[in-house]
Amino acid sequence: MTLPAHRLPDLPGRVAIPVQTGLPSALAHFNAAPAAELQRALLSCLNSIRWAHRVTAHRPYPDVAALLAASDEAAYDLTAGDLAEALSAESLPALPEGAYSAAQTALSAAHAAYEARFGHVFAICLDDTPPGEFPDRLLAAIRSRLTNDPEEERVVAAEELRHLARGRLLELLRAARNRATSHNAPAPGT
Repeated sequence: MTLPAHRLPDLPGRVAIPVQTGLPSALAHFNAAPAAELQRALLSCLNSIRWAHRVTAHRPYPDVAALLAASDEAAYDLTAGDLAEALSAESLPALPEGAYSAAQTALSAAHAAYEARFGHVFAICLDDTPPGEFPDRLLAAIRSRLTNDPEEERVVAAEELRHLARGRLLELLRAARNRATSHNAPAPGT
């Protein structure tokens, strides 16, 4: 018997799930990981307990886009305390090897001025920046953001943390995919 293309056979108690590869496979591990282990792994993406809890609590995610949307939503809801918690774990962006000592000196001075003004490390997402442009981009961004008042800078820093969290979350999934393809398939966070 051939069924019309628009109908599926009735399979009581069974659901047809297509086999997925790549990041979706890692997403299955993400969705199945024990909550405590996943929250620890998520804290490496954004050091906010509230954010990690919310991202974990909304599982399962049907796709990576849904996971990133939930990550964004949780990041938008960071309170001032959550933001301070997240910023406390951030480190200065690393300069590429071979960066001129003058650039390092200028960046060190700019970072010190920024931290003195705002009380926390400078956060910026450089995911789309070629490594050779890091020093110039960092210095220009710090100098520009030093003109912000504290509330403006809180909003900008929160947005940068959101971008950082997205990139790190994708890296977490890629690492899980790589572990799965190497036949050592632990869930993210293990």
